[in-house]
Formats: sequence, C-alpha cells, structure tokens
Amino acid sequence: MRFLIVTGLSGSGKTIALRTLEDLGALCVDNLPPTMLIRFMEACNLSLQERPMAAIGVDVRSGEFFDPMAVVKMIREAKNLGYLIDTLFIDATDEILVNRYKETRRDHPLTAETKSLEEAITRERILLQPLKEFADHLIDSSEMNAKTLQNMMRKIVSVPDDNAQLRIEMISFGFKRGIPRAGDLVFDVRFLPNPFYIKELGHFTGLDEPVINFVLKHPVTQEFLTKCKDILAFLLPYYVTEGKHRLVIAIGCTGGAHRSVAITENLAAFLRENDWQVSVTHRDLDIEQAHWGTSKA
Repeated sequence: MRFLIVTGLSGSGKTIALRTLEDLGALCVDNLPPTMLIRFMEACNLSLQERPMAAIGVDVRSGEFFDPMAVVKMIREAKNLGYLIDTLFIDATDEILVNRYKETRRDHPLTAETKSLEEAITRERILLQPLKEFADHLIDSSEMNAKTLQNMMRKIVSVPDDNAQLRIEMISFGFKRGIPRAGDLVFDVRFLPNPFYIKELGHFTGLDEPVINFVLKHPVTQEFLTKCKDILAFLLPYYVTEGKHRLVIAIGCTGGAHRSVAITENLAAFLRENDWQVSVTHRDLDIEQAHWGTSKA
C-alpha cells in the first residue's frame, strides 16, 4: 500500500484534497497525531482491505502533539522500514488564505495563540517550513478552484511510487495572474507570435490543432524548443544525482491559454518520450475560456 502525508497551510485546500483521495478509493484519516503515524501504517498493512493508498492529514490542528521536525523524522523512519510514503504540501498566499477565512468565518487553528489572523498564518508558515522543504509534492492552490485541485490529486494518485525517479510537474500559466510560486524553472514564451490576435484562432486554445500548428510553425519557436530540450536533457540527470524528487517547470504567456499551453504539451511529450514521469496542469486555461464566454455574451 502507498501512503501519502497531506499537510500544508490551514485554508489551502487540504480538506478538498483528502475528500478527493477518498473518492478515488484511498483510506483517509484527517488530523492524525503524528506520534501514531507508524502504528497506523502498520495497521493498514495488516488490514485485509485492498486500497490503492492511505492518505493521512497532518497539521497544526494536533496542537501540542504536532512537531514538524518529528514528523519528518517519522517519515524518514517509515521509509527506512520499507513503507512507500510520499508527502504532499499544499500552500497558498497569505492574501488568499485571509480571504478564504473571511469567507468561511472560521477561526484559524492558531488564532487563540496569536493576536490576529495574519499573525496566525505567518506563525503557521514558519512552523511548517521544514515539512514544505521535505515534501515530494508541492501544490500552490492560490489560483486554483476546487476542480483544478481535484485534478491535481488524481494525477498524484496515478503516479507510481518511485523515489529514485524525478517527478516533473509542468504548469502552463498566464503572467497576468502571476508566476506560480512553486516553479523551479520558469520559461517566458511571450516573445512568440500570439495566436490570440488572429481572428480565426483567438477562441481556440493551445490544446487545439489550429493553435498548435500556428505556434509551432514559426522558426523562433522551433529554435526555442530545441534549446529548451537541450537544457532540460542536460539538467535533469543532475537533479536526480542531487537527490531531487520533484521539479516544477512553469511555462508562461500572457493569458495562459495559447502559447504556454502548446509549448508545455510539446515539452511534456518530449520528456515522456525520454522516460521521465511528467504531469501537466494548465493553471489558467479554464479561467481564460470562461472569460471568453463572458466577453462573447
């Protein structure tokens, strides 16, 4: 059985993540005291129920039982015992977290120990930093709706566990909504010809053949892809050598629906052809298409 530790900032979407995993057949336990982690994993392995995964929510709600460094130590101990275990950290910007708490009118778990919501979020962020640095998967939900986060969880569940292999997460995005905070490598493709201003192409996306053909036909695009593939082929083995398990590659254009999408798909296909584990998320595609529908109306 695979195990997934789900942690991160309060209000970032951990509940949605766990509910999605449960819908996918995972055994989910939320707010488990970290001291019970290995005992719970032992019980799961002794169970006769066949599940694809057990997901365990671990965060500051455990109060005095929660020690991030102790959690990291226990996860390492579990791996040494032969358990297949990954850690997912879900993050969001302070502004987004404040807005979400104001919308739900719920108290932050650290509110009683701090003077304000903002101070509680800051304290939690500092407290959780060791787990964030240790995580195998990092999701920034700031610009995600529930559907996008659910799709991300499905991709995580579908990826076979192989700690020796580098997991590559590719994200297309629009600069007008900000750079993904999780990006390790960020490429700006706004220098490429923009199909949005071609009347026949504007309401297609980088997943559609007319836009793909337009973006890829230009010599500058082909030169960029050649250089980009060369640098990735050079870098990735060194990331593996250094023990890196997760690499986030972000490709950005203006809106995040045309050039960045087409380039992301092309690079993802190249990496898969070379036997890398790759997941793809088009962060702003749904938002852009919804905007087009509104503007057309």
